[in-house]
Amino acid sequence: MLIKLLGAPHQTELVTSALRLTQALLDRGAKVQIWTCGDATTLTSTALGDSKPLDLTDPDADHPSTALLVRELLAAHPDALYWYACRFCCADRGAGEQISEVRERPPARFWAHVEASEKVLAMGVC
Repeated sequence: MLIKLLGAPHQTELVTSALRLTQALLDRGAKVQIWTCGDATTLTSTALGDSKPLDLTDPDADHPSTALLVRELLAAHPDALYWYACRFCCADRGAGEQISEVRERPPARFWAHVEASEKVLAMGVC
């Protein structure tokens, strides 16, 4: 299955829904590809680090960044989960440096991923 994430993921529950769907598919034995475009490429930017910014209401809490969540998900499913980021969108959004587990691909390669998938789901907006 190919899941394409588009748009600004921080404005809705898109990220949570996508990660939960991905985990459920992996638990059922599916192979999953995630392709991020637009602002969704910032989910795995190295600039995020491993933790979200300090929560002033709970300064002792350490919440994982999306980059860390994705890194852990990929490590747990090395032969079943693949995460790609659109190279053009990464450069355009200032998210050019991705965590090492994420592969940047030119937009022209997207169709090859569609053809290799039995199902495709687009989540978000352009």
